[in-house]
Amino acid sequence: MNVATSFDFEKPIVDLEKKIEELSDQAKIEDLDLDRELQRLQARVEDQRQKIYSNLTAWQKVQISRHPDRPYALDYIDRMLTDFCELHGDRYYGDDGAMVGGPARLEGESLMVVGIQSGRNLEERQHRNFGMPQPEGYRKALRLMKMAEKFSMPILTLVDTSGAYPGIEAEQRGQAEAIARNLYEMSHLKVPIVVAVTGQAFSGGAIGITVGDRILMLEHSCYSVIVPESCSTILFKKPDRKEEAADALKLTAEDLKEQGIIDRIVPEPFGGAHRDWDEASDNLKRCLVETIAEVKSVDPADLVNQRIDKFSSMARFEE
Repeated sequence: MNVATSFDFEKPIVDLEKKIEELSDQAKIEDLDLDRELQRLQARVEDQRQKIYSNLTAWQKVQISRHPDRPYALDYIDRMLTDFCELHGDRYYGDDGAMVGGPARLEGESLMVVGIQSGRNLEERQHRNFGMPQPEGYRKALRLMKMAEKFSMPILTLVDTSGAYPGIEAEQRGQAEAIARNLYEMSHLKVPIVVAVTGQAFSGGAIGITVGDRILMLEHSCYSVIVPESCSTILFKKPDRKEEAADALKLTAEDLKEQGIIDRIVPEPFGGAHRDWDEASDNLKRCLVETIAEVKSVDPADLVNQRIDKFSSMARFEE
């Protein structure tokens, strides 16, 4: 991928790459031999990238998870799955472009995939509602998951959203009920459910399709009940302490794996999934094949009990 967007913490790398580009142009125009200098600068770029990406803060990982060139649900579906047939509508109100899904095959095995989709340009973003699902999106997702149960198909969900759409119309159509209904129904589905957090996964908008037997997270993705900016506003009465809020939320894959919230961390291409969609998809596909095979071996009744126990154990109560 040709990544045009860079982060503030990547400035040392950007400056060096700009210098390399200038020297390359100069060498061509003036017919100069600058290969050794260019190699030296390229080595410095790799050294800087290694230093930066080996010591990322929680907020920096939030930034990476939001990168506009990061692959979205349909990008992963296109690269990992075959025979995908997108289905539309919730059979109550309408369709929701932010929630996509349908039957597909993973290495020849049938499954039902459901994912939250964002857009690349203004027109797409408006159609996808900027990756914020409406009530009909969650009801469509549940309709597809119920279909999967009927035909004994494993379920895969791909999660990447800043949250459910908070508009008045969405609330009037039962946004909270739709999400709550999904939590209850997904807890009791008698087929394997594997969740993959591929980008940012915040608030009830993410939780509405993340009740699963196994939860995977890409290395630089984030998962929390609230975005750091809103958390900062609530806790500190101002949004500019988002870095501190991100640390406090424990929203990185490493934090959540340590706490037992997720089950597996999927490695990303060095520098983030946006740098190489194919490598990111291959890594996720490999983990999904192994994980789905693991949960398919569990008896359906045991699967439901284990799923309920899994999420019940995440709550800690003290008297």
